[in-house]
This record gives sequence, C-alpha cells and structure tokens, in this order.
Amino acid sequence: MSHVSVSQHPGAFSVLMTSHKENEAWKEAAEAEDRNFRPTKANGGRRKAPFYKVMQGMPIAVDAFRYGLIPNVTAYFLTHAHSDHYTNLSANWKNGPIYCSEGTANLIVLMLGVDRKWVHPLPMNIATVLPDTGGVTCTPIEANHCPGSCLFLFEGPQTINAGDSAYKSLFIGSKRIFRYLHCGDFRASPQHVNHPAVKGKHLDHVYLDTTYLDPKYCFPPQRQVITACAELARRLVAGESLGDNGCKQGGRVDSWFTRVGKPKREDDNKSADKTLVVVGTYSIGKERIVKAIANALQTKVYSDPRKTAILRCQSDPELDALLTSDPLDAGIHLLPLGTIASDKLKIYLERWKGHYSKVIGFRPTGWTFSAPSGSETLPAIQSVISRSQAVSFTHASLNPMKSSTSTLQVYGVPYSEHSSFFELTCFALSLNWGRMIATVNVGSESSRGKMSKWVEKWDSERKKRGNGEVVRPRDPDYW
Repeated sequence: MSHVSVSQHPGAFSVLMTSHKENEAWKEAAEAEDRNFRPTKANGGRRKAPFYKVMQGMPIAVDAFRYGLIPNVTAYFLTHAHSDHYTNLSANWKNGPIYCSEGTANLIVLMLGVDRKWVHPLPMNIATVLPDTGGVTCTPIEANHCPGSCLFLFEGPQTINAGDSAYKSLFIGSKRIFRYLHCGDFRASPQHVNHPAVKGKHLDHVYLDTTYLDPKYCFPPQRQVITACAELARRLVAGESLGDNGCKQGGRVDSWFTRVGKPKREDDNKSADKTLVVVGTYSIGKERIVKAIANALQTKVYSDPRKTAILRCQSDPELDALLTSDPLDAGIHLLPLGTIASDKLKIYLERWKGHYSKVIGFRPTGWTFSAPSGSETLPAIQSVISRSQAVSFTHASLNPMKSSTSTLQVYGVPYSEHSSFFELTCFALSLNWGRMIATVNVGSESSRGKMSKWVEKWDSERKKRGNGEVVRPRDPDYW
C-alpha cells in the first residue's frame, strides 16, 4: 500500500507501517474479532477494539460500540443505524458522547432507547470542533447509503494513542494536521470526491467500505436500477408490453395484471381484481426504490406500525406523504427482504384474499447481481471503467425468477446501497490519499491480500493519471 511522507519525521510513517507491522496489526485485529471470545476477568471483561476502529492518534472510535469503554476514547461515532454498526449500543450506554447525523440520532433513540443526553447530532457538511479531542474537527458528508448515513472527515493533530492496539503512532504531539475520511457504508458517487470538504485535499487515511471489493461485483448504477423498477411495475400493473426482457408472452406480458387501485364495479361479484406490489427492505434502506414505484403507480405505501415509525424518523416529506396505515388503501406493501420469495409471498397474498388477487415482488440487493459469463476475474483498471460505463440498465433488464407464476411474480433486483467494484475504483482514482484501510471482509489474510492487490493497482493507476484527477462521470450522481 502507498504511504505518506512526513516532513517533520522523514520516512517515519513508512517505517511505522511496513508490511510486517501492518500484517501484525491485522493479526491482532483478527484475534480481537474471534467469534469464540467470551468476556472474563482475565481478558478484562471486554473485547478489544481492532486498530481500524480507532482513528490513529486521536481519541475517536467509529462504529465501535461492541467494544464497550475503549481506553482513552472520548468521542464515539456512529455512521448509520444498521445493526452491524451499532452492535451492543442500548439504553444502558454510558461510555461517552455519541456523534452522528440528526436522522441517525432519532433512529437510535426510537429503536434502541438510547438516552438523548449521550446523543450529539452534528450538522451536515460543516466542520465542527469536537470537545475533548485536542482540537479535531469532523465534517459529516451524506454517504448515499441508508437514510441518515454519513461519511466522516476528521481533521486535526495526533494527541493520544487511544484504543487497544499495541501498534502506536510516532506522531503524538507533532504539529502536523492529519486528515482521515471514514466511509462507514456508502455508495461512492462523483459528489463524494467533488465535495468541497474533500476535493483537492490530501487524505492520510481512507477507511473504506470494501463490501464489494471484487471485480465480479460491477452492478449497474443506482439511479438506472431505481428507474427500471418503477417502469417495470408501471407496465406490469397496466398490462403493457415489456419489450424484450426475456419474457416471451405474445407481445403483452402478464395480461392478467390490472392497474393498482382500479375501481370495483357493481358486477365484480365483490371480488377485487387488484394487483399488490411488495418491496423487500431492511429496517432502514431501499426507500428510494419504494418512492419511485409509488410515484409511478400513483399509490400509497403500507408497512406495519414499527416500520412506519422508523420511516417517519427520517424527516422525508415525500415519503411521509406516501405512507398510509390502511393496507387496503395501498398498492405497495413493505416487507422484510427475506420474505420476498414465492412460497412466503403466496402465504402473504392469501392474507388479502378478496382484496388483492395478484402480487409482484421486488427483492433489491446487490447479492442478486451475477457477473456476465466470460467476465474477466483480473481486469485492467481501464477495462473496468470503460466496460462499466458502457452498461445501460432498463426495465427490460429485469426478469422474473423461475418460481414465478401467473398470480405471483418475484424480481431479483441488482440494487445495493454499497459501492460496486467499479464505483470503488473510480472513487479511489479520484482522490489524493496516503493509505487505504479496508473495513469489511477483513477476517482472513487471503481476503485482505486480494483487496490489497487492488489497492496497489488503484494507487499505481492514480499516479499515472495525476494524483486525485476525478474519473469523468456519466452523470453528476454516478460514474
């Protein structure tokens, strides 16, 4: 990996993070994450925090609630309200102030019962000085993940070796200002690298969401997939032709579909012939697909009371206007992602017998995506960019799953709120950074090794292009 040079201590940073030292730090982190760990008096009663959870030289931890009271940490940050990031955060929290976005603050108070006295929402896009950190500022940036999610840009001096790692910084007390960009979970966009808090700055560390750091995950742009789902739902419900999307049904696909909300006639024999659209979601996330489909169908959205309370925490007027507590007044129902399967939806449809007679299910997740046959496993960087930017995704790209029937169709949607490999590549090439630190899929040396090779390729390509020259996007919102 690439390393920063430090004028006050020539080569010191490189010496600190030699390959050997880095490998040792990762081994230490792997031991800390051992699934068989049980707290005892002998091990201090708590799991030790891996080095990548604590900002180097700063008393700041990010998404590290499962480690309890971390030595010398005075500020605990939460990137977003997904359970794998707030593990062990509860109403009993008392280890220090929690910093996050306003939306995330509302969610953890509602869902987890965290006492508001510990929760400190930060204004977006503004550098705020953090108390008891030696002068570090934090600028939250929209992560393009779930509602309330943030990237955090930390800027300030190194003042303390906080955390549990045995590998200490050599720069404690130096006058140098360090910049760390913590990405949490995010969907990389040109707006991130062009953000005024980031653009043109050297970033010492980038803590990267590496969920899909593998070239087989070059799924299509978010906006194209959202538009495709909305158009597919509209056409299916209206009984219009879908064009060539692999469903050969005589020019009109699924002619049994009727428009959502079609008025019942007196002679309908009191049997509603309406189509229900069901979208799978996490507790938080996938809302953009829901809103797009609802607007395309001009219908309301129903979810159970707990989910509705979570949705209303998001301060989204457009979404609020679509919600209804009456399931029969809504052409769209929201269900947990895992229930969007033919067998489970068949049971769900039975529940509404006499009201809805057919169902379309959308299952949006990046794991739905599969690379085209013949795809390269080790493509050149330029090939990754050119091929991905040539891809176009429309409603005709979506096909019903094999288990679909005449009354129940399920569509796997290659939609993620994590960055694709292509987007990670564009992001890395478009920034001036010293060290890229993976935060996902880091449990094995093999996985870390594969990701490290791609980081080295990005570093080499970035230097050829000009350090930090932004990859030209197709749209301000996506590459």
